[in-house]
Amino acid sequence: MDPISNMIIMLKNASLANKETTSFPYSKMKNAILECLKKEGYIKQFSKKTKKGFPVLEVELLYTEKNPKITEAERVSKQSRRVYFSMKDIHSVRNGSGLLVLSTPKGILSGREARKENVGGEALFKLW
Repeated sequence: MDPISNMIIMLKNASLANKETTSFPYSKMKNAILECLKKEGYIKQFSKKTKKGFPVLEVELLYTEKNPKITEAERVSKQSRRVYFSMKDIHSVRNGSGLLVLSTPKGILSGREARKENVGGEALFKLW
């Protein structure tokens, strides 16, 4: 299975179930993605912890007036089909109410940051 897909689906399902926190296995890529989500205001905070001798990422979810901030997630690049965007192909998601996360030469960036930095990259997923 795809670990990034599992992570975003776990975030979506936990927020729709009104959970306070969720956790999943640690990786540097997931850590960088969560850093981007925190910067864009989609999660409260996250931390690296150890459970049963294995490192895990524990995420505190964000809600606005009892409504979850993350209600839907869509994986853009898959293992079978990679999707790349140049800087001029990056557009807003859901008229600015969503978020596009890209893997760029400057690290994991949101669509807004990638346009600001003038870089393109592989589109990982969309959230709204």
